[in-house]
Amino acid sequence: MSAVANDGGVAGRSIPPPPPTSDSRTFARGIQDLVEGFRTSELWLHLGWTDIKQRYKRSVLGPLWITIATGVTAVAMGILYGELFHQDIKTFLPYVLLGFIFWGFIETSILDGSVVFSTNEGLIKQIPAPISVHVYRVVWRSIIIFAHNIVIYAIVFAVFPQDIDWSALLVVPAIALFALNATWATIVFGILSTRFRDIGQLLTTAVRLVFFMTPIIWSADTLDAVGSEGSSRMKLVELNPMFHYLEIARGPLLGKHVEFYHWGIVLGCTALGCAAALMVMRNYRARVAYWV
Repeated sequence: MSAVANDGGVAGRSIPPPPPTSDSRTFARGIQDLVEGFRTSELWLHLGWTDIKQRYKRSVLGPLWITIATGVTAVAMGILYGELFHQDIKTFLPYVLLGFIFWGFIETSILDGSVVFSTNEGLIKQIPAPISVHVYRVVWRSIIIFAHNIVIYAIVFAVFPQDIDWSALLVVPAIALFALNATWATIVFGILSTRFRDIGQLLTTAVRLVFFMTPIIWSADTLDAVGSEGSSRMKLVELNPMFHYLEIARGPLLGKHVEFYHWGIVLGCTALGCAAALMVMRNYRARVAYWV
């Protein structure tokens, strides 16, 4: 009796269990969001296609304007820079065209991905869906635009046939890597841009700058033809990751042998990007709804 009295009756009480810890900031929840979002494919497939139709609503040609705009720009730039750099138009025009097509995929993924959450504030707050649904929506929309643009290459290939073989099938894993990179880029830039809105403006400026630093409207082969100075410049070009991304996708369709180190660099960048995306999903996924 005295023991109970001295401790205020604590000995006779049961200690309540500690409050449950939240698992919202775990890699498991981030991966679960990505998996559940991918499983709701009907939703993001519909949203991505609707985005394309809404963009060209009430126009006569509809989404064909995507193909026309890219084709006219690429052909004009190919002819102009082909004359300036004294390039054979039969090989240089397909080179520039493919550069525009694949660069368009990269640019669309980065810039559209950086505003994916801020422009879908209503859907994020009203529909209880994983945030990765909006990520897959952007990637799917980029793939649709790419599919429209690749038709131009088929036309140019018919006019200027390229010496390609079975290695051209390497473009399939290259496009798969493009889609995977578009996914992590949308996650990282989309979530960070939602928190810090200036990042979107910085990305717009950076993408325009990288466009001119990447062999798209000019050929890296021209650098090798100017001796030792060109060799040093070529090393600077190879520091640009976008050069390697274009090489693995454009090379097979031009009948060129793609060195393995291009694939290695792209795979390395992909691994780093996916790791960064998982970190961002782990730490900030649950805050997106509050930031938009």
